[in-house]
Amino acid sequence: MKTLQKTTALMVAIVMLLIPFLSCSSTTMINSIPDNSKLYMNGEIKGNTPYKHTDSAVSGATTEIVIKKEGYQDFRTILSKNEQVNVGAIIGGIFFLFPFIWTMGYYPTHTYELQKVSPNYVP
Repeated sequence: MKTLQKTTALMVAIVMLLIPFLSCSSTTMINSIPDNSKLYMNGEIKGNTPYKHTDSAVSGATTEIVIKKEGYQDFRTILSKNEQVNVGAIIGGIFFLFPFIWTMGYYPTHTYELQKVSPNYVP
C-alpha cells in the first residue's frame, strides 16, 4: 500500500513539474485564400499556406506576417500571442511563478483573404 502511495505521489509530482514546460508553446494554423501563398514571418520566408506555426514566445509577443501571391496584393498583419487563455500555463503558474508569462496563446486557426490586383494597382 505504501509503495502505491509513493508511486502515486511521485507521478503527481512529475506531472506538476512538467505542466509549465509542456504548456509554454502555442500552435496556430495559418491559412490564406487563395492557398499556396508565400508566408513571411518577421521578414523571413516560412513556406506556403496552409502553414502550422508553433512557438514558445511569451504572452503578448507579436509577429509580423506578410502573405504574398502573384496576381494578388500583399497581405500584411500582426499575429499577437494574446488571443486565447492557456489553462495549462495558469495551472503550472500556481506552483511555479515563471509560467505566468505564457498564459496566453493563439486561436487554433487564422484565415486571411488576399485581394486580386486591380488593373490600376501600383505596389
